[in-house]
Amino acid sequence: MTHGSGTPEADATADAGADAAAEAIRALAARWLSRLGDGDFVVSPVGLWLALGVVASGARGRTGEELRGLVGVEGEAAGQAVTLVGRRVAEADGVAVATGVWSALPILQAFRRGVPGVRFGVLPWAVLFALPDEVFGATDDMTLGELPDLQGELDAWVRRATGGRIPRLPLDLDGSEDLVLLNALALRTSWLSAFPGHLTRDLPFTDGYGDTRPVPTMRKRIPAAWVWYVGRHTVVELPCQDGPRVRFVLGAEGAGPADVLPAAWAGPAARRPLAADSADLTLPRFTLRTTIDAREHLAALGIGSALRPGADFSGISAADLYVARVAQSAVVDVTEQGVEAAAVTQVSMTRGAPAPRHEAVERIAFDRPFGVVVLDGSGELPLFTGWRSSAPLDGSASPG
Repeated sequence: MTHGSGTPEADATADAGADAAAEAIRALAARWLSRLGDGDFVVSPVGLWLALGVVASGARGRTGEELRGLVGVEGEAAGQAVTLVGRRVAEADGVAVATGVWSALPILQAFRRGVPGVRFGVLPWAVLFALPDEVFGATDDMTLGELPDLQGELDAWVRRATGGRIPRLPLDLDGSEDLVLLNALALRTSWLSAFPGHLTRDLPFTDGYGDTRPVPTMRKRIPAAWVWYVGRHTVVELPCQDGPRVRFVLGAEGAGPADVLPAAWAGPAARRPLAADSADLTLPRFTLRTTIDAREHLAALGIGSALRPGADFSGISAADLYVARVAQSAVVDVTEQGVEAAAVTQVSMTRGAPAPRHEAVERIAFDRPFGVVVLDGSGELPLFTGWRSSAPLDGSASPG
């Protein structure tokens, strides 16, 4: 993969940096999954990593060291990694990524230059602090006059960035924010071969509590090459017309998402091919939608100083900022035609307190809790990871 930088050496360096970041994202995904429980959820490891990567680019001292332990980079290297990953994600057709920072504080020009793909704006209450002129000059847009409704403005940004899949911010603004960072991912792709609609019918699904009920279930015959095993887990990749790769993972009986979902990005050496000639696949039609408070997860994953007063984000601003809130809203919708997914990660920082031929056919029935993973075109970046434990209802979304 190249990025058009002009020389083979520069391209090789960029690829190596992107590969290292991809490994860090997969590690973050695996660690995060261990905190999410066994109920229904969908999250974006890439979205969380990109948001934390921007924050890490302005972290220094112990704060930077802790963030590097989770996201793999800090300081100037973090800004470069965020740029490389953002480009790799955006290379896939049907995928859009956007990041924005809105601040009431003066933002250092070095920070802005270090994350060139980030859009900067001003929190409307910035004028209340009578800030110096440089805060306004360090933003991409600012109109003085009547203060705008920032909640409405950022909700609209979220809707535009996710194609309407997510209608609003994960967290309401309350005026205590000195800096708000948003990362949005949106994906829409069609199956290379759609599920025949006339084959969809109600089939039994046994949920995580052992209860069985009929759910709308799609069906089609797929080639053996689309199926493989990782340990005791079954992985099915359904090719799309565009770049992303969509994989469904059926774990061993009783296995939870932290054990099952990483099988979706296990490399070829860990895979065992399907022995049959093809597979008869049945898969529920479903929607997952969740909003998750990730701040407590970060604390459990070793991030401490960044989450309390005294954090060192001197690479962002001279003010004593710390991360007060982190949340993510995500949705994935799987139908006969394809997949739509979106995620918004919000980081708030503050200075205050916080009839074919006869052949061997394998039957693969996703009729009990299973995982879904959407990766970029390289198959290396987990854009979305989800777990379906409850019985999908026709046209309904999971609570969250």
